[in-house]
Amino acid sequence: MAERPARPAPKAHTAQVVRTERLTPHMQRVVLGGEGLAEFSAADFTDHYIKLLFPPDGGTFPEPFDIAAIRAEQPRERWPVTRTYTVRDWDPDIREFAVDFVIHGDEGIAGPWAAAAKPGDTLRFLGPGGAYKPLPETGVHLLAGDESALPAVAAAVERMPAGAVFHAFVEVSDASEEQKVGSPEGGTITWLHRGTRPVGEALIEAVRGVDFPAAEVQAFVHGEAGFVKELRRYLRIEREVERERLSISGYWRLGHNEDGWQASKREWNAQVEAEQESAR
Repeated sequence: MAERPARPAPKAHTAQVVRTERLTPHMQRVVLGGEGLAEFSAADFTDHYIKLLFPPDGGTFPEPFDIAAIRAEQPRERWPVTRTYTVRDWDPDIREFAVDFVIHGDEGIAGPWAAAAKPGDTLRFLGPGGAYKPLPETGVHLLAGDESALPAVAAAVERMPAGAVFHAFVEVSDASEEQKVGSPEGGTITWLHRGTRPVGEALIEAVRGVDFPAAEVQAFVHGEAGFVKELRRYLRIEREVERERLSISGYWRLGHNEDGWQASKREWNAQVEAEQESAR
């Protein structure tokens, strides 16, 4: 059997922090720019994501930075630690983009970095990827997500086609975590306050309460894997929405950090898909 050609290393970019802004008590915006974005663009989709690269020991990367060389020459534990984030918005004229981080004190890697970021700090990342944007020929747009999906939901709402009918739900802890998001006529974001309820419970109720034609809906459902699984089953099995009309993914999973979740995500998705197909 012929050997498969090696996959090319993804393009790594280098950006500098331009400014930061605390949007809510637990959401920090970091605006990135600099000459390292000369080959970067994020104009096609509203769910463009990038993979931030952090040194595994919290120090610095060797210079000149070469991720292909690091992966070829270093043991896996010395590879960059990656964290996935959405491009909130991209300004091609000044070549700057914003990334919004959920902050939970000193927990995690990316959140503490964002909380301490200052102008001139360097950040390396891979990407962007992406696959979703609101299609103008869609009858009804349905969007649902928790804090982790808020940047992508907000980006989609702000880029809705003129006259689009849409229902957008975002679950946050309380009213202090709401944000101002521009939206065209036809719909708005409905903020759901979680309080002490389980993550996603309010979102499941809200989506189930929407009346929409299954044959005309385009849905974007992202966030904690548990509620995403339930809404996937509802849309695919109960409402029989075609797979091509759905953008559904678990960004994170309760009890797992990103490394653990990403390692098990493919198997989790395959199991969920098999269970739901058998129920059809």
